[in-house]
Amino acid sequence: MRMESEFYISEQNVYLYSKIAGDIVSFVQYGTSKELNEINEGYPVLRLNEFESVFISKPAKYCNLLDEDDYISLKLRKDDVLICRTNGNPKLVGKSALVPKDYEYAFASYLFRVRPNRKYIYPATLVSYLNSKFGRAEIEKYSMVGNQANFSPAKFREISIPIFSQQFNLEIEELTYKAFGKLEGANSQYYNAEGILLESLGIYEFETNKNTISKKLSSSFLLSGRLDAEYYLPQFDELFKLLEHYETKMLGELVAISKSVEPGSDYYLTEGVPFVRVADLTKFGVTEPSIYLDKEIFKDVIRPKQDTILMSKDGSIGIAYKVEKDEDFITSGAILHLQIIDDNILPDYLTLVINSKVVQMQAERDAGGSIIQHWKPSEINNVVIPILPMEKQQEISQKVQESFRLRNESKRLLNVAKTAVEIAIGESEEAALEYLKENENG
Repeated sequence: MRMESEFYISEQNVYLYSKIAGDIVSFVQYGTSKELNEINEGYPVLRLNEFESVFISKPAKYCNLLDEDDYISLKLRKDDVLICRTNGNPKLVGKSALVPKDYEYAFASYLFRVRPNRKYIYPATLVSYLNSKFGRAEIEKYSMVGNQANFSPAKFREISIPIFSQQFNLEIEELTYKAFGKLEGANSQYYNAEGILLESLGIYEFETNKNTISKKLSSSFLLSGRLDAEYYLPQFDELFKLLEHYETKMLGELVAISKSVEPGSDYYLTEGVPFVRVADLTKFGVTEPSIYLDKEIFKDVIRPKQDTILMSKDGSIGIAYKVEKDEDFITSGAILHLQIIDDNILPDYLTLVINSKVVQMQAERDAGGSIIQHWKPSEINNVVIPILPMEKQQEISQKVQESFRLRNESKRLLNVAKTAVEIAIGESEEAALEYLKENENG
């Protein structure tokens, strides 16, 4: 018979002991709003882009405007909970991540962090709740939606947070950190594979010379048509000289390249066939897109098939991901579909090569003169790919596959934790604990 809002989980006919977030968090803080850079100057600053599953990865941007005191106050600590405050995609607003250990990173202002009181809820349980259907209902209830959706710390303080038993909190925490261990193993396997590749090519410790170099007109512009000095940096010549010691082929000789469509915003929907853009593509997979297309209108547009390599050619160029199975989504015209046509190269190996410095340097050279990066199909066809012996390709591919296996297992465990939270709210903690017992080990 309780009617007050703190006993009610919104949009669900479920009653559970709860408190408003303002009563259970001991600390709330905005990140820095100072300008960031991509030249590694200053302190590393985490953004939403570096949320990895419900954890975090290495920042891609830095800030040289932070003084030491500000940086120390913003450094991420174990069990911090980071929450997305504002974004153009409402589905990303309120998305949360757990900081699983101390990091030498600050964080940006469109995130805020909280530290919950473990007497009421553990950080790992809070993240599982916020990412669950019940948590999303609360976030959407209190979010302000305009050109940018916003979920401020003030609004966060108003949402209802369920209070679980210490036993349940502990079970969720242990499962979450087990998932983090799997993710660390996945990253280790991937970087080992990349290390084998670079070491096999003799460029593991390749140091680039970023001083410009003068070239005669006959050996520069008349051959390439490029006037930007960056195209002629000696680091690119050094890379190609190293690759001359190995068998190589042009990418266009190894794959058939096709692209999808660019329908325009008039066709954007909130449901239908997922429309994947460059912002939704990572080397580890495809994130949930915010845009959809009409299934009937676009029924004849190509979908990615198993072992297709998706590669970005605009914006953040050269991101490659090998599709594990046939998928029912449509990619933008900025993402190319690469289908292997040469039996002497393995798809996992080729994907790793594209994501490595071997191809990333070539992408940097080709697109270096553009304000908005664009990699021309003619340039992509001429990308030089080293072909290592099949035994070495297989060794590398096995590590890549193990990396993805561990990554998928990490995602499964996190989904089990989230589902257990939903069962505890919707049914009972006893049912949730039984579910955890049955599903923890797959």
